[in-house]
Amino acid sequence: MRAVVQRAKKGSVEIEEKEIGKIEKGLVVLLGVGQNDSEKDAEHLIEKIVNLRIFEDEEGKMNLSVKDINGQILIISQFTLYGDCKKGRRPSFISAALPDKAVKLYDYFVKNIKNCGLKIETGEFQAMMLVKIFNDGPVTILLDSEKLI
Repeated sequence: MRAVVQRAKKGSVEIEEKEIGKIEKGLVVLLGVGQNDSEKDAEHLIEKIVNLRIFEDEEGKMNLSVKDINGQILIISQFTLYGDCKKGRRPSFISAALPDKAVKLYDYFVKNIKNCGLKIETGEFQAMMLVKIFNDGPVTILLDSEKLI
């Protein structure tokens, strides 16, 4: 699994001009599922994301996690994180999981990250979405479960 984790002042997601998810201070997570991913990959990313110390403490140092600040998380499915642009100019998505597998792991990720006790909002799997991210810092971290396990 791959995740782009952005520290955000706020974020929201719309489908057909209707807001379906919204957070205040916290994280916006763009999540892609690969062909070889499993529940173990989701569990590793969940643990890393909720404990990632990218929020500033009272001394201005990035030393606090989203859990520490009681922040919120907006999770957006994003198969394009598996886009491969090595050849040509049009990305290949051959490494992305097929929709049946991807939705199961995406749902597993969402269900299990809710156990951290924070407010969790989501987009809609396979929908065309407008995502608004007010990136704070900006702070953007790339995570890949292949590099975590």
